[in-house]
Amino acid sequence: MMQGGKMVEIVIVKDYNEMSKKAAKIVTTQINGKPNSVLGFATGDTPRGMYEELIKLYNNGNVDFADIKAFNLDEYYGLEKENPQSYHYYMMENLFRHVNIKNENIHIPEGMAESIEIECEEYENKIKKVGGIDLQVLGIGRNGHIGFNEPDLKFEARTHFVKLDDDTIKANSRFFSSIQEMPTKAISMGIKTIMQAKKIILLASGKEKRDAIFKAVRGETTPEVPASVLQRHPNVIVIVDEETAALL
Repeated sequence: MMQGGKMVEIVIVKDYNEMSKKAAKIVTTQINGKPNSVLGFATGDTPRGMYEELIKLYNNGNVDFADIKAFNLDEYYGLEKENPQSYHYYMMENLFRHVNIKNENIHIPEGMAESIEIECEEYENKIKKVGGIDLQVLGIGRNGHIGFNEPDLKFEARTHFVKLDDDTIKANSRFFSSIQEMPTKAISMGIKTIMQAKKIILLASGKEKRDAIFKAVRGETTPEVPASVLQRHPNVIVIVDEETAALL
C-alpha cells in the first residue's frame, strides 16, 4: 500500500519483518544497479532486521559488497571501537564482518578522536571526496531526531559534535547497564549532509514511533522535528509497519 505525502513516498507494510525485507531489497537494488555505491548506514533496533536480510541476500549470492563504500551516521563520543555499545562494534557485528566489504571502505566517526573539530571536518571531506551518499538509511527517534540531530538544531549543520537530549539518553540507556554509563555526547552527520544524499529511506516500526512519523511526514517542516526536513528532499521513501502508520 502506498500513499503520497508531499514529496515523501510512504510505504506501509504489515510488520517489522516486512519492513526489514523491503528495506533490504531497496539497498540490494541500489548496489546491483551501481556496484560502487556509497551507502549511509544507521544503527539501533530498527535497521537490525534489514542487516539480517542483507546478510542472507549476500550468502545467497544476490548482492556483492566488494566495491561499496559505507558511511555511518554517528558514533558516541568517548567510546572505543571495541566497546560493545559503540556503533563501530554494532556495525561490525550486525553487518560488516558477515559480508565482503573492504575494511578501508568502512567509515564510522571516531568516538575517541583527539580533536572533534578535525574529526568532523575530515569525515565530511571523505563523503565529499567519494561524490556524496547515493542511498542513506535512517531510523527516527521518538522526538523526531535523525542521526543524532536533536530537536532545535538548525538544518544547516554538517558533521558535528552533539549534546544528546534527555529523551535520547533515556531511550538509548536500555542498551547500557546503567543510565550513568550512557554517553551524553556524540558525533553525528548533520542534517545538511543527510539531505545531500541522492536517495533516502526512513524506517520506523512500532506504536511508540507513531507520533514522530506523523509529525515528520504530515506536520510542518520545523527544526523541532528534525525528520520533517525530509519533506524537502526529492527522493525519500518512508517504510513503516501498520502499527506505526495508524495516524497517517
